[in-house]
Amino acid sequence: MRLAPFRRIRMQSSFLPAIVLLVCCATVVGAEAAPFAYVSNEGSASISIIDTATDKVVSTMKIGQKPRGIAISPDGKRLYISDQTANALRVIDTGKNAEITQVTLGESPEAIYVSADGKWLSAAIEEDNQVLIVDASTLTIARRVKMKGKNPEHAVFSPDGKWLYVSAEEADSVDIVDVGRGEVIKSVTVGDRPRGIGFLPDGSRAYVAAENADTVNVFDTKTHEVITRIKAGKRSNGVTVHPDGKRVYVSSGGDGTVQVIDTGSNTIVATIPVGKRPWNMAITADGKKLYVACGRSDAVAVVDTESNKKIAEVPVGSLPWGVAIH
Repeated sequence: MRLAPFRRIRMQSSFLPAIVLLVCCATVVGAEAAPFAYVSNEGSASISIIDTATDKVVSTMKIGQKPRGIAISPDGKRLYISDQTANALRVIDTGKNAEITQVTLGESPEAIYVSADGKWLSAAIEEDNQVLIVDASTLTIARRVKMKGKNPEHAVFSPDGKWLYVSAEEADSVDIVDVGRGEVIKSVTVGDRPRGIGFLPDGSRAYVAAENADTVNVFDTKTHEVITRIKAGKRSNGVTVHPDGKRVYVSSGGDGTVQVIDTGSNTIVATIPVGKRPWNMAITADGKKLYVACGRSDAVAVVDTESNKKIAEVPVGSLPWGVAIH
């Protein structure tokens, strides 16, 4: 999708004066600078692609049977989708917006994450009570890690790639995995039904939402212990961290809001109405916009992080589950 406009402009501008060509090229560079937000729609088996410069859907791609987990490689060239019904990982070439391969995972895969260096993927396999660690270069399964918690949903890499923090829907604890050893080294109680997880950029703390407890647990990652609990909105769920590390965003599915946590005080400083059943989220690299999948609204809410206001609602497919941005 990114390459086609460039080819079209080059062909047309070959007949124009050089100055016009320079202007066109500058326009292309500007357009390329705006990232895309990729949204997995589990109800319509599709991926909606949003241009974050205009907050409009520019393309919709049919994919699999029930796409849920979504992640993108650090270079933006590959999009990874878990297909819950097909029990597979689907790999998309973002330059062509085409599926290039799929990998069998296990029964009912949920969230997908990529390590910061792009070398590893994690896949939470719900019905198998496993987390798979996948070599991103070969797309082969390097390790299968048995979880203590039942029905794992999110398995998130620490920024240094040494740890995976894993939440499980039918549990009250987080399993902590030593990635190098490929085993659970500790389980920590957080409250009923842990969900989304986010690490501060320096890796010093992790924030874990517990949906049925309506709380967010703050971990000291040196000790892997909870140091405080924050009372959050109803059915707290998705967690996303601002690139500056000063704010954490938590979706509240029961309230239709996103709450903003000040990481200096670990208090909620803003509550933003976004839509029906907000779920998983992603933030732009510059930290200016937050994109929230609102499952029951069939839309993505766009939040201006400076004003803490919803500035757009983008209609997507049915039951959007997650967002990845590059």
